[in-house]
Amino acid sequence: MTLPSLARYLPILDWGRRYDRARFTGDAVAAVIVTIMLIPQSLAYALLAGLPPEAGIYASIVPILLYAVFGTSRSLAVGPVAVVSLMTAAAVGEVAASGTAGYAAAALTLALMSGAMLLALGLLRMGFLANFLSHPVIAGFIAASGILIAASQLRHVLGIEAGGHTLPEIAAGLIAHLPETNLATLALGVSATAFLFWVRKGLKPALRRIGLGPRMADIGAKTGPVLAIVATTLAVWFFDLGARGVAIVGAVPQSLPPLTLPALSPELVSQLLVPALLISVIGFVESISVAQTLAAKKRQRIDPDQELIGLGAANLGAAFSGGFPVTGGFARSVVNHDAGAETPAAGAFTALGLALAALFLTPLVHFLPKATLAATIIVAVLGLVDLSILKRAWAFSRADFAAVAVTMALTLTAGVETGVSAGVVTSILVHLYKTSRPHMAVVGRVPGTEHFRNVLRHAVETQPHVLALRVDESLYFPNARFLEDRLAAYAAEKPDLTDVVLMFPAVNEIDLSALESLEAINARLKEAGIRLHLSEVKGPVMDRLKRSHFLDEMTGEVFLSQHEAARRLAKTPPAAPEPARRSA
Repeated sequence: MTLPSLARYLPILDWGRRYDRARFTGDAVAAVIVTIMLIPQSLAYALLAGLPPEAGIYASIVPILLYAVFGTSRSLAVGPVAVVSLMTAAAVGEVAASGTAGYAAAALTLALMSGAMLLALGLLRMGFLANFLSHPVIAGFIAASGILIAASQLRHVLGIEAGGHTLPEIAAGLIAHLPETNLATLALGVSATAFLFWVRKGLKPALRRIGLGPRMADIGAKTGPVLAIVATTLAVWFFDLGARGVAIVGAVPQSLPPLTLPALSPELVSQLLVPALLISVIGFVESISVAQTLAAKKRQRIDPDQELIGLGAANLGAAFSGGFPVTGGFARSVVNHDAGAETPAAGAFTALGLALAALFLTPLVHFLPKATLAATIIVAVLGLVDLSILKRAWAFSRADFAAVAVTMALTLTAGVETGVSAGVVTSILVHLYKTSRPHMAVVGRVPGTEHFRNVLRHAVETQPHVLALRVDESLYFPNARFLEDRLAAYAAEKPDLTDVVLMFPAVNEIDLSALESLEAINARLKEAGIRLHLSEVKGPVMDRLKRSHFLDEMTGEVFLSQHEAARRLAKTPPAAPEPARRSA
């Protein structure tokens, strides 16, 4: 295999050859900032996934290193993220109890299966499959997931034992156990949450007012969660709040990620098959969206198929190093980009920083209250909740609104797996519904031109014996019968009809079902003494038609343009221009 072809699967061979001191400086600075940010995030997302806190750090070391080798984004920061952590908890919680060895083993298996699926899709170059999940549906799912995640963390802020995987279950649990609220935990949780909300918008201006430059003020603002962790940890230690019922992280092993082996029993694999697929799809869509957005700012290129390989390798790494499913995170990727990351080496340096933290800093989080980690999660995920998608979808498309609303409602009331499954299904159904009723327009000539436009929108010239129908969609099995019905309805309105011209400038594909419909239309019109013609047929469509008997049996001709068709079929002076009417 030549070096260029090898670099296709190992992008490090491309950017690594041009690595220099300037890029190293930018990567190192970005790595320091992201490491500081990633330590509390990793601990918090492990808590969200129902795993020990060290699992979050482990899931942020080896996966980042592997993505640096196989990924194509210069700014993407891979690791645990809120939505995937929630989906992990929902999936693994169905097969094992949280806190048990079986639970951790199932999380490893989930990462292994997700990694294998992503890797296989990448090698098969099937990144296009992510396009089947529409952006409005993704936005609705993430917004609903953000609400679900924030609600699930309220029990840690209140210091009570309450479970549930859906919003009604969580709400019922919180209400039932509300009298058991631990006031010390509540004070810590509310204080940390309020502080972190202020940090998002207030800390940077405050630092600027005391004289810090824009860059240092921005870096300082990113350390807000660390300040909350330090303050609340010291408070728990100094006032011995652990003895008063405040739940703390406790002992965290001082070690590098261990070598772990996922469980591969047929029963477990079958139970996790669908969740692994959903996590793979959601993780990839979220990751590729972030990567492409950041790459566009620097005019860089992202290869979706190679991104599948990079994310697949990262998840396989998590499976064998004590982690759980990972993907590219929005917040830390933006921080990585803004901090000056030049290459994926910034991720490798971040992994090194996290490894040092795992070896030397874990004793410092012994007294860290879980309420602070919950506050970190709540503040992070509420930034993902954008309910305006409902208003925008309603104003733009009722079908898209229905898809978004169904996805959000089912995510909140039936769980994340049902919600994302509904999102995939509704995305496909909305597409099928829209294409099953394609826009078609009867057209006429704009006076004094060779242009043909919709008779309902423009004052145009028509001929009573010619029906010119423009089809604005590819023809395939869901809409083939619709074409037959619409054409029959239009033809019935023209008693003097002798010629029908189907105008195909927007038809990019005709499948076998549509071909059979065209044959049926031709036969039906022939029986009525009406000729069928085509105009403005694209080359690939024409090639397909030539491989059938349709053109031989068609009663009319194929015209290069609609103008030529109108000129050749003209028998009588054109009718007076019809007044333009608003289309339905």
